[in-house]
Amino acid sequence: MHGIELSIIYVTSFAILLVGYLTAISSKDLIRLLIALELMFGAVFMSLIPLFSAFSNASFGIAIITIFTSSSELLVLIAAIVTLDRQKKNIYTSSVTIGGDKL
Repeated sequence: MHGIELSIIYVTSFAILLVGYLTAISSKDLIRLLIALELMFGAVFMSLIPLFSAFSNASFGIAIITIFTSSSELLVLIAAIVTLDRQKKNIYTSSVTIGGDKL
């Protein structure tokens, strides 16, 4: 890949990562937070693309670790959303207290 193609991929990846961070910070419910986290992981996947042209074996290992991390993060967050919905009957982040427990 040429330098210009690489820079376009990295700039796009950074832009998606920035949108994910801003969405996560301003999210009012857990569904938007889930979407923001998936945007951030998508940006990480996108930044791996140029590595495959130079270091294919190392990139494959990093991609596998990233896929497993993303999958486990998604499953944990979906379980948290279901649990919160059952307890609070809503999915708004304002109903979550610090530490997740009320005394």
